[in-house]
Amino acid sequence: MRHKKGQVVSTKQQKTLVVKVDSYKTHPKYKKRFKVSKKFHVDNPENKPFELGDTIEIFETRPLSKLKRWTIVKPEQSQAEQPSQPQQ
Repeated sequence: MRHKKGQVVSTKQQKTLVVKVDSYKTHPKYKKRFKVSKKFHVDNPENKPFELGDTIEIFETRPLSKLKRWTIVKPEQSQAEQPSQPQQ
C-alpha cells in the first residue's frame, strides 16, 4: 500500500476530506527541482473533526466512491495541538 502525508484543504463534506500532497520533481534537461501539488479525496469513516491545515497521513485503499481511494492512517500534530511558545 502506498502512504502519503499532506495537509487538509477542505472539510466541507461529511466523512470526506480533501488533502493536498506536495512532491518535488526534477526537470529532465535542466535538472531544476520544482514543487508539484495534488489533491486527494480521503475517507474519514469516523467523521473525526479536522481543521484546515492539519497534517495527516493517508494510505491507498480499494475504490470507495467515484473519487475516494484513500483513507486516514493517523493524524499528525494539528495546528491547535502544537505546543505554543511560553510567554514571559
